[in-house]
Amino acid sequence: MEQQPIKYTTPICIRVKNATVRFNMAAERVDNLKEYFVKLMKHELHFKEFYALKDVNITIHQGESWALIGENGAGKSTLLKLICGILRPYRGSVQVTGNIAPMIELGAGFDPNLTAKENIYINAAVLGFKRRFIREQYEKIVDFAELWDFMDLPIKNYSSGMRARLGFAVATVTKPDILIIDEVLSVGDAAFQAKCRARIKELMAQGTTLIFVSHAKPPIMDLCEHAIWLDHGEIKKIGATHHVYWAYEQYLNQKRKERLAREKQEREAQQAREQEPQQES
Repeated sequence: MEQQPIKYTTPICIRVKNATVRFNMAAERVDNLKEYFVKLMKHELHFKEFYALKDVNITIHQGESWALIGENGAGKSTLLKLICGILRPYRGSVQVTGNIAPMIELGAGFDPNLTAKENIYINAAVLGFKRRFIREQYEKIVDFAELWDFMDLPIKNYSSGMRARLGFAVATVTKPDILIIDEVLSVGDAAFQAKCRARIKELMAQGTTLIFVSHAKPPIMDLCEHAIWLDHGEIKKIGATHHVYWAYEQYLNQKRKERLAREKQEREAQQAREQEPQQES
């Protein structure tokens, strides 16, 4: 599905054209590495193709805010990884202009055996920050994360919410051209989530482009002007957030009604089967 042509005053920062992502999945279970290589050498290892994305077309302009919505397995995280350069398309092309601050997986860029202080420098290096810059911004990062009492603890002892705090604080210590967030803020407490949303809005006011993935409606409606609904790797609907999310909610409600109707029929059929012996006797 192509976007409707609109006149823009800002340059394009992300263009995804006819992008398809294909994975090869083993057609049978292989329990160990030795068995895998034996079957591979004997040409007995068979794969089936799985298309995580199919002919996706997206054009995003600088400073825009986009939500990716859809059920689990719809292809949202795959699309983010495609934009970040973690994955390459099987077909099609992806063009990105500007630096990206990605928050795709909780704990990505962290070494669980190192302290939080050490991990700040490691994560910052992954994002392309110089050590001197992070040294100058260290207090600002820890202040935002509110983790002063825990900086000498190994990351493996952190809760998921604490890791999200630290990762977000490092990623947004300076203004990125593109900020990508995939669900990681959902693990934090309500007060810190509000703090993060305020920081995101501050960055957006300075021209940062936002791509945001969440299953929660309030932050999507609060942060994103545009939305893409993905379903089984394909774009189901694209446009203004309130229109797209309304259509998505209607789909979910209809799906829920159909599921409840099936469950009711199954219960009634089970009750009828249980009553049959009593009627015969």
